[in-house]
Amino acid sequence: MSTYRVNFQIGANTSRTWRCNYAVLMEAAAFNFSTTYINTFNETNAGGQVPMVLDWAIRNESSCEVARRNKTGTYACLSSNSECADSSNGPGYVCSCSKGYAGNPYLPGGCQDYDECKDSSSCPSGGICRNTEGGYQCSCRAGRKFSDKNKTCDPDTGLIIGVTVGFLVLMFFSFSGHMILQRRKLKKVKQEHFRQHGGMLLFERMKSENGLAFTVFTERELIHATNNYDKSRVIGKGGHGMVYKGIVKDNMPIAIKRCALIDERQKKEFGQELLILSQINHKNIVKLVGCCLEVEVPILVYEFIPNGTLFELIHGKNQALQISFSSLLRIAHEAAEGLNFLHSYASPPIIHGDVKSANILLDGNYMAKVSDFGASILAPSDKEQYVTMVQGTCGYLDPEYMQTCELTEKSDVYSFGVVLLEVLTGQEPLKLDGPETQRSLSSNFLSAMKENNLDAVLPNHIKGQESAELVRGLAELAKQCLDMCGSNRPSMKEIADELGRLRKLSLHPWVQLETEETRSLLSGTSTASFGMETATTGYPTQEGDNVPMNPRSSYYAR
Repeated sequence: MSTYRVNFQIGANTSRTWRCNYAVLMEAAAFNFSTTYINTFNETNAGGQVPMVLDWAIRNESSCEVARRNKTGTYACLSSNSECADSSNGPGYVCSCSKGYAGNPYLPGGCQDYDECKDSSSCPSGGICRNTEGGYQCSCRAGRKFSDKNKTCDPDTGLIIGVTVGFLVLMFFSFSGHMILQRRKLKKVKQEHFRQHGGMLLFERMKSENGLAFTVFTERELIHATNNYDKSRVIGKGGHGMVYKGIVKDNMPIAIKRCALIDERQKKEFGQELLILSQINHKNIVKLVGCCLEVEVPILVYEFIPNGTLFELIHGKNQALQISFSSLLRIAHEAAEGLNFLHSYASPPIIHGDVKSANILLDGNYMAKVSDFGASILAPSDKEQYVTMVQGTCGYLDPEYMQTCELTEKSDVYSFGVVLLEVLTGQEPLKLDGPETQRSLSSNFLSAMKENNLDAVLPNHIKGQESAELVRGLAELAKQCLDMCGSNRPSMKEIADELGRLRKLSLHPWVQLETEETRSLLSGTSTASFGMETATTGYPTQEGDNVPMNPRSSYYAR
């Protein structure tokens, strides 16, 4: 208010003269004229109080928007719960407390929550008022509901529905909360499994070795790839786990192996073994493309091999392919090359531990791929790494290993010798339904060799069609692999070299690789004897080694 002034003009023409005059600034609506104002003068009239309304505004700025932008800090609405409104009586603005608050908006913290429940008119009679920050809520006692429209407490006909809905909502939130807690718990468990299985070591090595083509899959990715491990996706099973066919991004087929339980020692070594296996790149070894470490027992991911196993080709569902003996010999040679790579070129060397025809897979071109490293270990450097429980498959187990529980490269050699017997005889390693004395293929074979009666274990098509020198050479090789003393067995390199020589003989039976005089000078043994070192061993593979199968077979059509 800029000015308030009252003037009385002296000497006015009046009927009476009073000692003084008086005036008052007051609300017009509250003024009621009375003649006593003229006829009577008293202290009440002169010094009494009258109602007055001051209509005012903050005139520093022209509007709220301008005041907020002012950088001089003169904005007057200092309370956090205040609002600004442009003045209606001229330039400027006024401040007021927000709805539900009362006090002085021009002071910091001046607007405080107003308790509307103190006002009896806030909620209807019989209602329950609950003050909230900046407002209030009305509710009714049990059996009645509050009507926002009428502001009354009406009988609650939908109480049962409300209780039911409330119960369902409560259950939903409880279930949601439980699921959130379980997910957090599962995440912690997955992180712990990842750490236990050497996940951090794996990632560090992957960063340091840029050429390491290896993928760490999430559990969700593998569940999606196998349709939640549907039974129809099972392509193999064994003592070390179940194998599923999966499809990952870019429609790439993979083989997913869920391993059986492993002990704490194996868990600690798992990351290191994965690193070694992931770096093996050999045409005759199934490629390990990745793994999943979020689960209690690690899941391995291999390349998918489509044409089954050597066991199926010899004994099982693919037996009808009528594969030629030379092709079987080629597959055995390729498997030997793969095992030789594991023993001789991996660093440290890897012992497969479960060599058998069922673990020799066949790719689209029927090339051998050594697989299933569930029983594999790194070559032991001390006795603490010796396994304490015999692993492997009956019929293929090394007798020396079963006595000492010491797994060595020569244990793989013995098992591979049994695979050679399968190729040579077409018989399974173990016949549980036959006479007890004829159940073991290796025992029957060794007995026949001792009695110089190899024909007793050979099938007719081998006796009549294959070179006697070839058959005898393969039999001698198998015999040396099955020696009861591991130190007397050949190495996988020597086996691969000898199989390469025999393959040459199977392709060209009329070629004599050495003369009788040369053989006598070198070793004093027959050509079939394996132990000699000849200039012909280790020949490189030539075109034509891959002998086609019987043209009538379905494989040839493929």
